[in-house]
Amino acid sequence: MVSADSTLFFWINGLAGKVPVIDSIVRFIANDYFIPLIMALTVLALWFSGRNPEERERNQRTVWAALIAAGFACLAVEICNLFFDRPRPFEMYPGAVQLLFYPPADPSFPSNMAAVTFGFAAGTWLGNRRVGWFLLIPAILVCFARVYVGVHFPLDILGGAVIGIGMGFFALLVLRIAEPIPTLILKLMRRLYLA
Repeated sequence: MVSADSTLFFWINGLAGKVPVIDSIVRFIANDYFIPLIMALTVLALWFSGRNPEERERNQRTVWAALIAAGFACLAVEICNLFFDRPRPFEMYPGAVQLLFYPPADPSFPSNMAAVTFGFAAGTWLGNRRVGWFLLIPAILVCFARVYVGVHFPLDILGGAVIGIGMGFFALLVLRIAEPIPTLILKLMRRLYLA
């Protein structure tokens, strides 16, 4: 499995450094802020959308699920980092990797970016399929970009994606167990014109 992981990594990372314009675009997509900002703005828009009060409430619960999933995904990655200290590709294969990004210092497995973006997408998908599918596109793009720029192996991405998707389902469970607290908070927020 590790050799297949490295082979796939070098195939994707081997595309880097050939066309500077593409490298710049992929580097921009891979950065730590662009895709998470797109996702945050999307769920912010979802918070205020809905044709009727029931749809708006469902969308607001969906936003909570997405945020809870992303938060728990970060926590799960931090816990995994205590047990797994897999070196990054540029550390494991010095000189052989086309590094187009700053060298992160945390462990490579699992990918925090994959966990957070897939957590956002899964948490959203569980409440609003259309927006969830939309958020899956930037999640996949940023994950591919992180391999392309040389900071993650494909297995790191897969591990992060599994954590993110799992946390999406976990967030839904948390919201169900926490009832009636989410309903009371939404009512209070409506009175304050925040929902």
